[in-house]
Amino acid sequence: MAELTYCSNIHPGEHWADVMHNLDSHALEVKAQLNSSAPFPLGLRIAQQAALEADAQAIAEFRAWCEQHNCYLLTINGFPYGTFHNRRVKENVYLPDWRTSDRVDYSKRLGDLAVKLEPRAKRISISTVPIAFKPAFDETAEHEWEIACANVREVAEHYYQLYQQTGVFLVLSLEPEPMCVLETTDEAIGFFKRLRLPERLRQHVGLCFDCCHQAVEFEDAQECLQRLIDEEIPIGKVQVSSALKATGDEITKLLNFDEPVYLHQAVAHCPQSGRLHRFTDLSDFKNALQQGQRFDECRVHFHIPIFLEHLGECGTTQDFLRTLLPLLDKDTPLEVETYSFAAIPEHLRTDTVSASIARELLWVKALLH
Repeated sequence: MAELTYCSNIHPGEHWADVMHNLDSHALEVKAQLNSSAPFPLGLRIAQQAALEADAQAIAEFRAWCEQHNCYLLTINGFPYGTFHNRRVKENVYLPDWRTSDRVDYSKRLGDLAVKLEPRAKRISISTVPIAFKPAFDETAEHEWEIACANVREVAEHYYQLYQQTGVFLVLSLEPEPMCVLETTDEAIGFFKRLRLPERLRQHVGLCFDCCHQAVEFEDAQECLQRLIDEEIPIGKVQVSSALKATGDEITKLLNFDEPVYLHQAVAHCPQSGRLHRFTDLSDFKNALQQGQRFDECRVHFHIPIFLEHLGECGTTQDFLRTLLPLLDKDTPLEVETYSFAAIPEHLRTDTVSASIARELLWVKALLH
């Protein structure tokens, strides 16, 4: 079975001390609930501040901790640069984007850190933003594309040099997301053609395939996976996540999930035109409904625990996971990512965070077995 972990971005904390605290207080509890003697893979969210604080002593302590607890680093989430919990994040989560040197430096730093944290690894994926937030990016301006592509190539070259020096293969994994420059499978494929990587760098840049995001886009799981395979675009990892889905009278219930921290992009199908309408956040979708627009189905970017098929108020895109996961190559790392646990309505938080994570991991194991 594929290597399976969860993303620690569900736990608050921007400092290296927070990373270690979350391992001690949550990761070990999850590992214990899985009741397995096998080595436990880790999916670490490492913010910019934590990456700066991870000096030689911190790295040595992490490696000793892993040795003591039979754990190892599988993947890094390098998407959120700064604060990710307990205050407004929304579209700021994409900053700095791939037009900036800050995003380049951060991604290089994570690569340097990865090969030190897990020097015996054969391959580590590092997920990152899908170029930029679409409303803030001029897609008609060629110079913006040139800057973004040059910056991605620079990080790929850095990862290639690290591989030559250490033998640890790093994959910068761009994560398509609704309302971003890379949103659909078509846009992802188009970007890789524009990127024009030399042969030696091609496997160092791939995609982080987030199931919630592609389900929100109304994409077919089998079809989009096959297209990426046909285009030979590497999948650095798959984030196992589930979105909100509603039809008919359930659609207005989606507005109950509007909250002030995260961006909840909505994609809705209009039965009259047959077109998909995209909304930056649930508040925009609410305005459309109030203005009389009608849709027969809507999906919302809100990471719901993956073991939930229906929430009582509306459904989920769990069926996307049921289709996709058995089709994946067994070497593709899997990372459950339900970071919005604290933001979901309280009646859906029936377990502790650690218990809910363990239940999600067990759900995946049961599906794949």
